[in-house]
Amino acid sequence: MSVTAASIPPAKHGSYPVRKGCTVHPLVDGHESFGRIAQAVEAARHSVWVTVAFIEREFRFPDGRGSLLDLLDAAARRGLDARVLFWRDPKVEDLVSDSQIFSGSPAEWAALAEREFAGKIRWDALPGFCHHQKSWLIDAYRASETAFVGGINFDRGSLSLRGHPAKPGEVANPSSLYREIHDLYSEIRGPATSDVAHNFVQRWNEASERNRPDGCFPDRETADDLAWPCELSPVVGDTPVQISRTIMPGVYTNTRAAPEAAPYAIEEGEESVREQVLAAIAGARESIYIENQIFLSKALLGGIDEALERGVRVIAVVPTIPMPELAEYRRRDPKMAAGIFDLLSRVGRRERFTLVGLAQRDNAGNFFNVYVHAKIMLVDDAWATIGSTNFVGRSFKKETEMNASFWSAKVVRDLREKLFDEHLAGTAKSLMPPAAFDHFAATARANRERLAKGQDLVGLAHALNPDTYCS
Repeated sequence: MSVTAASIPPAKHGSYPVRKGCTVHPLVDGHESFGRIAQAVEAARHSVWVTVAFIEREFRFPDGRGSLLDLLDAAARRGLDARVLFWRDPKVEDLVSDSQIFSGSPAEWAALAEREFAGKIRWDALPGFCHHQKSWLIDAYRASETAFVGGINFDRGSLSLRGHPAKPGEVANPSSLYREIHDLYSEIRGPATSDVAHNFVQRWNEASERNRPDGCFPDRETADDLAWPCELSPVVGDTPVQISRTIMPGVYTNTRAAPEAAPYAIEEGEESVREQVLAAIAGARESIYIENQIFLSKALLGGIDEALERGVRVIAVVPTIPMPELAEYRRRDPKMAAGIFDLLSRVGRRERFTLVGLAQRDNAGNFFNVYVHAKIMLVDDAWATIGSTNFVGRSFKKETEMNASFWSAKVVRDLREKLFDEHLAGTAKSLMPPAAFDHFAATARANRERLAKGQDLVGLAHALNPDTYCS
């Protein structure tokens, strides 16, 4: 690790240590991510294991590859061990409005039986909260083992091209919040993939619904338990990677350790994503770049405030119009919400902080919002994390989450340049931090004025007002 990267320690209180000898390839936006994942599934020779939170029935992979069930069914019929773990919650609309899941309803069971789905399914519930992980594991326990860890849901809005251009002939619907979504995945090879395998086995073997009549497809005997990983995937590169998680206490109890890792008392829960993110903020020396659907954690905002006091530049890219539940929370519980939003306002008054949304024009020339669903953070062009974790208390403590963090000046710098290129129309190409961050902030603030006047933007990024966010 470089001197700068060494200032960011790994999480110490989690199931998985830092694994050296990996490769990481960040994938930006849904078209690239799902295209690459589908290629990996089609090239798989042994197994495909997937964890799923939200999924729209109309979702289809790029280039005519069909639905998730189509992709997994084809893999299973080639003789692969194809398994998918779905989140189940009959009250999903009470948690997140306008969302779809594959809960294993009688109609969905009938559809699986009618198509004679050849894969294996289990359902996992977490009453009042979400099993929010989005992971893929290809060819588990083989030398070619590959993992994908990220935050992209299976929905049509996530099938975005880089830069989020309007689709041919499409005119924006102002009421459609999630019509165009920005998000990321990371493709990982090397020893850290064994930890993604360990996580899947732990969740699959202890899935809450496994002993219910409708908890396994086609049945409990066929959708059988999995063997635990017993050795690490081989070294393939030089990037250290750590898999971190949020696991609520009492959800899983099997403490079988990952290969070459110290035993961890998972029944007590795990908050290693929170630990890792706060440690990275505390270690930042020059710059912090965040993209997150929810940027409302007191602990995180407090750490950001301290970093700004040290002179660190911070850019946070969030949804211009946040999910309705956040505005409702601010209205419903103003006293409880005040502490968080007061802290956001305080951070917003710092000179080196910029809160940013993304916008694009449709084919009629009208602006539409690009919804930021990403869950990433980059520090000092040396360390980054990509995963499923929103920066809010419930994701840090209650939901089931997974992130992949990595220490690599080259990979992180390349990712930062790719994102800045997308959001600033290439105008920061020749700049390195801190100049690149100053240029991003200045461009976003100028774009705010352009947006108010209906003028063309330079890229997508426009500054937001922290004082009125979520109002």
